[in-house]
Amino acid sequence: MSNGKLRLGVNIDHVATLRNARGSAWPDPLRAALLAEAAGADGITAHLREDRRHIRDADMVALKAGIGIPLNFECAATDEMAKIVLQTRPHAVCLVPERREERTTEGGLDVAGDLPRLTEYLKPLRDAGCRVSMFIGHDPRQIEASAKMGAAVVELHTGHYSDLHAEGRDAEAEAELEALRRGAAMADQLGLEVHAGHGLTFENVAPVAAIPQVMELNIGHFLIGEAVFMGLGRAIEEMRRRMDAARAG
Repeated sequence: MSNGKLRLGVNIDHVATLRNARGSAWPDPLRAALLAEAAGADGITAHLREDRRHIRDADMVALKAGIGIPLNFECAATDEMAKIVLQTRPHAVCLVPERREERTTEGGLDVAGDLPRLTEYLKPLRDAGCRVSMFIGHDPRQIEASAKMGAAVVELHTGHYSDLHAEGRDAEAEAELEALRRGAAMADQLGLEVHAGHGLTFENVAPVAAIPQVMELNIGHFLIGEAVFMGLGRAIEEMRRRMDAARAG
């Protein structure tokens, strides 16, 4: 696939984290989503966790009704979440691994190890018109399994690359980046649309944005953090500028 315009999905989970810390109605995740849309985001991502630690059910309803760009509904592959997805009817559903004790999503989904169940789980979501994505590592087994089960998209987990980059372990970060490049090329060859995300920042986004098969980046925690210092709109605009520059280069 040739270099095309790279889409930016903005994850607004941690606006809800801040709201919930005080137990009030502010800040409002929908307001953040609308600001992101105005700043040039191509989509909004929100993760409805089992424990509702940030995004809540009412947030998903409000986001689906309130925004004019696609909603990407992240969730674990549970019966409860399938029912909520089918009620909400988002543009896209990204299935992620989830452990209650984790601070954030720590790795990719084991599609290969749970293929029969996930294949059945996907069918009603796809029939409802949702584009289903698997949040996975760059392991070829997981990419092949995602294609086999009928997913439309894979989102490659960039967390390990981001950690290595932040720690200054440049050689290891480059090796991880090369593995992401190979994974993206393989997924594209299998007919999967390729997205990427987790831990991306102004400093590390360019090499990932430059991978030609990657069509969308999903970025949240960093942008919400930067919004404290520069405002959400400006943070999104700067991320977009860096993504576009990397793509053009």
